[in-house]
Amino acid sequence: MAEAHSAVAFSFAITHEGVHVNYDREVLHVIWHSGVRQWRRGIRRFVNTIRCGVFPASISSLALTIGSYNAMYLSRDWYGSNFDISLGLADLIKKHIYLEEPAKGIVCCTASAFAVWCGVFLFMKYSLRLLYIYKGWMYEERGRGRTMSRTSRLWVLAVKVLTKFTVPMLYSYQGSLPRLPLPALRDTMSRYLRSVRPLMNDEEYSRMEKHAHDFQGGIGKKLQWYLVLKSWWASNYVTDWWEEFVYLRGRSPIMVNSNFYGTDAILLHPTKVQAARAANVTHAAFLFRRLIDNQQLQPIMAQNLVPLCSYQYERTFNTTRIPGIQTDKIVHFSDSTHIAVYHAGRYFKMPCYYKGQLLTPKELQIQFERILADESVPEKGEATLGALTAGEREPWAEARSKFFNKGINYTSLEAIEKAAFVLVLEENEYDYCEDDPSQLDRFGRAMLHGKGYDRWYDKSFNVIIMKNGRIGFNAEHSWADAPIMGHMWEYIMGEDLFEYGYDENGNCTGKVNCDPRPPTRLKWELNQECLQVIDSSLRVAEALLNDVDLRLYMHTAYGKGFMKNCRLSPDAYTQMALQLAYYRDAGKFNLTYEASMTRLFRDGRTETVRPCSIESSAWVKAMEDKTVSNEERVALLRKACVQHQNAYRDAMCGKGIDRHLFCLYVISKYLEVESPFLNEVLSEPWRLSTSQTPHGQTNKMDLSKNPKCISAGGGFGPVADDGYGVSYIIAGEDTIFFHVSSKKSSPVTDSPSFARQIEKALSDMKNLFESVAKK
Repeated sequence: MAEAHSAVAFSFAITHEGVHVNYDREVLHVIWHSGVRQWRRGIRRFVNTIRCGVFPASISSLALTIGSYNAMYLSRDWYGSNFDISLGLADLIKKHIYLEEPAKGIVCCTASAFAVWCGVFLFMKYSLRLLYIYKGWMYEERGRGRTMSRTSRLWVLAVKVLTKFTVPMLYSYQGSLPRLPLPALRDTMSRYLRSVRPLMNDEEYSRMEKHAHDFQGGIGKKLQWYLVLKSWWASNYVTDWWEEFVYLRGRSPIMVNSNFYGTDAILLHPTKVQAARAANVTHAAFLFRRLIDNQQLQPIMAQNLVPLCSYQYERTFNTTRIPGIQTDKIVHFSDSTHIAVYHAGRYFKMPCYYKGQLLTPKELQIQFERILADESVPEKGEATLGALTAGEREPWAEARSKFFNKGINYTSLEAIEKAAFVLVLEENEYDYCEDDPSQLDRFGRAMLHGKGYDRWYDKSFNVIIMKNGRIGFNAEHSWADAPIMGHMWEYIMGEDLFEYGYDENGNCTGKVNCDPRPPTRLKWELNQECLQVIDSSLRVAEALLNDVDLRLYMHTAYGKGFMKNCRLSPDAYTQMALQLAYYRDAGKFNLTYEASMTRLFRDGRTETVRPCSIESSAWVKAMEDKTVSNEERVALLRKACVQHQNAYRDAMCGKGIDRHLFCLYVISKYLEVESPFLNEVLSEPWRLSTSQTPHGQTNKMDLSKNPKCISAGGGFGPVADDGYGVSYIIAGEDTIFFHVSSKKSSPVTDSPSFARQIEKALSDMKNLFESVAKK
């Protein structure tokens, strides 16, 4: 047994014959290499921190500056020149240095060179930050026959000049990103009133208009003043409160309500060997972690010019959410050399490194095969232990402090929470069949919630490997947003499909260079009281997951190719289709949420775009009015798409509505003042919550070369009890995936029916443009 092997790694005994020392050389080697690994990581992190801190300058430029200064300064004495490269600064420093020449001259010249270099570096850094504040380029039209304004062209030139001297690392741009700007209160009030106009009749709108004006002229001024102070002090006035109050203080289950999921590249099935697929995916995941740790991952650039904030990547691995009575917390561990594996109701701690080296895919496959071959029976309550993380947060917090604070339970729980991530070896098979869409629905449900106990929902992410080799993930939401997981998942699939591959039997390729330490079965001592808490959480989880109505719809009639030919933004086009589908489904308009990002600013996360606008509602009504001509409908659609694009740009540029109002609401609670306006706004339900899954964040999934690498994207649960959650990925020129979720208990929602409405809306829109083009 591996645990027994570890227990006797070192021991000694004192007898009448003397002191006898026994030790296990292999375990001591593991300890030694673990220490060496930590030292290397520490030194590497220190060096990278300095390199990122001096960006857009570089360490080599500092060395070159000091060398050049010394050479030119000393050559003055050798050749009798009167020119002083330091402009007198070195001579000034000499008065305070008591050394003999030439050491004195070298030290003074080095100090003056360093001072000049620091001045140039700071000028470049803050100039770059000022340049990144400019957002005019975002509002300019792109495409064939359109040119950039002179101001934007000069801005592009300046940015390229400042960033051309150094290759950026993952966090290089962090110090150059501007703070998230705080909108003026009157601007937010104006945008809010405009956004709710299509949702209210004249009487309701007049009442809301009065509330807004009273708030703006009253308590709103005081709340805004406090928020101004925070925006000056904090790097981002939203992010910490958003993370705490929206995610960590929530006491309801995070399964379905918060966690989201991702799926496989469904048109490809490279192997049906479960252990082999798990090995390749695990190896690729650790390589991605290495890129993050070494900051070798290239930062994502908007238009290949403007960086997006990278701070969320730091907590991708070795991270878990810890439950609390009133609020949870996110705990990130500096390193981990193992993963936690769940299979057949049992948990294992699986080493992924040997003597400081990451195991090869072939060696990792051996590890997974050992787990699959283990025929031990789960201990009582162990199989459903994960239900604690799926149920209400307060009972889990109480159980954790009461039953898992010492002994075997503490050790085993620590192994899961400190793991790089959790990997689930499923006992069921899931697949995709074009003739049976329900198979994709079942696959999505397995990723979203599983059985309610076979995922560790608190972990930053769970990788799920089906028995037939299909893969997916379930991710906790508080530590980061979907694009971060999407980036990692795209990298993993690219490595798995194009770099590693499999042999003719479906096994991993490569060599076995060592016999790694086998996985350790985690032990638990769960008393009757603890088992009752687990059962209670499981009932909550099962009630929640059984109420989920999930439909995955693959639209193949056309995709972004046709949308671009119509000279419309694919995202705006898709959002208009969703507005039309929802109106036909519900018979009315409702508050709609689309997730945008604010990562153009430091520590940025998300902002809300409100796709249901005056323009979109006018177009939807025109589509349902037979007296309106197709030409008028197209004109209204174009106008609605332009409005949506501008709203999306506003959200990305810090001119959104909802995060500003949210922060004002938080301050009102801290000050214990009531605002009828904020109370009403913050209680409005998002009955249509949407999000686009990003694609193409790496160069590994080139759909033009490998059209079958289309990912089905991922999804999330419904936000409102009587609403829909819709995630979509515009995966290729002719394919869009929609993940539609709702609750079966709601009499007004039906996911399959809504998916059909989306299909009809997209078809009607295509017919609309084709009919106009024929005339």
